Amino acid sequence: MILPRYRIAASTISGAGKGLFLNEKVSAGQIITAPDAIHQTWRQTELESDPLLGNEMYSAARWFEDRYTLSPDWPDECYINHSFSPSGLWHLGFVFALNDLAPGTEITVDYRHLLPPGQEEDFIDTATGEKIIGWSWHESLSLSTQALSRLLSSATVVDP
Repeated sequence: MILPRYRIAASTISGAGKGLFLNEKVSAGQIITAPDAIHQTWRQTELESDPLLGNEMYSAARWFEDRYTLSPDWPDECYINHSFSPSGLWHLGFVFALNDLAPGTEITVDYRHLLPPGQEEDFIDTATGEKIIGWSWHESLSLSTQALSRLLSSATVVDP
């Protein structure tokens, strides 16, 4: 579920195809996307051992520990692209605005949170030329929890 008004348009990231762009201002710490319609998760071993599921790994995102969702129907959340300097923080399936974001901002997250541990993405980070390699669950959770704590303690988050 994408909370602010948005549009899908050509990404500003070279080779990324389309991206998700804000149509309204979002304040630092606000939730941009929240999980919904998650009917099933699979263990990484299930995805690797089942050829049908394995064919849909391009649509996988890690939610917690070794559990992944598949979104082969490609909902609009899938247009959130990768950046090592992201506009959003991925934390347990939510994406939080890392700064005050103006209309027209492309939403990006660090894909290392979404990939299986040690898995290398099929493309590189175009801004840095670096490989994108999935973090362990512990590292991902620790980094995103610390970042979210810093963000929420420094941002003026308005309760809805």
